[in-house]
Amino acid sequence: MEKLLTAQELAEILSLSVDTIWRYTRQKKIPVVELGEKQYRYEKEAVLAALAMGDLSVKEERSEYSKQDGYTYEDYLKIPEEPGYRFEILKGYLVKEPTPTVHHQRVSRELGRQLMTFFDGFDSEGELFFAPLDVTLTNSNVLQPDILFVYGTKKEILRRERIDGVCDLVVEIMSPTNRRKDRLRKMEIYRKAGIPHYWLVDPEENTLEAFILRDGSYTLVAAGGPGDELTHPEFPGLDLDLDRIFRRPVSE
Repeated sequence: MEKLLTAQELAEILSLSVDTIWRYTRQKKIPVVELGEKQYRYEKEAVLAALAMGDLSVKEERSEYSKQDGYTYEDYLKIPEEPGYRFEILKGYLVKEPTPTVHHQRVSRELGRQLMTFFDGFDSEGELFFAPLDVTLTNSNVLQPDILFVYGTKKEILRRERIDGVCDLVVEIMSPTNRRKDRLRKMEIYRKAGIPHYWLVDPEENTLEAFILRDGSYTLVAAGGPGDELTHPEFPGLDLDLDRIFRRPVSE
């Protein structure tokens, strides 16, 4: 019997990244053996046979670009707009990603609506913003958080075309193509910049995780999904309706 391969082993054989293997697995573009809930394995010959038929085309999407001295905000401003994609600079690397899905935008809209209601009472002078809006943390870190909040006492970081400095809350809504980037790379950039509150929202797993920067590291202080009550130690009175945030239309 042919050995079943893990995503990591298949990625090495096909010279692809593990993220690409996971993406094509979710999109049902390569055959998979399901051993259990979220336990996937692959048959090498089945995958290669499917590729050879020509019905499937698995290619590594080049989403990250570098140049010798690194990209800067000035370089970023010269990038021509490309429909269907958005760009960020992470530690000097130019990252290109597809624009968000419809469900991603539903989650963003509903979470933003509830946060706006809360912050109107918590800090009426503060402002809530949504992507696309550039946040320049350094000249080589230009990001577009899905949702962000700036306290009313920090209006000086608001520029005409961007936010230049450390905002108080950053929310990133993950997708199958950016999980590693949001959970590891962007989290590290936000940590080093001193962003006090970082939230990760996963529309596929229906979870929201709230981190607080304490002693230079992010600590998980609240988490939940549909059916859970999410309270936050630094935002008294915050009562997010997670059922409503993660709700999908019956037709999907």
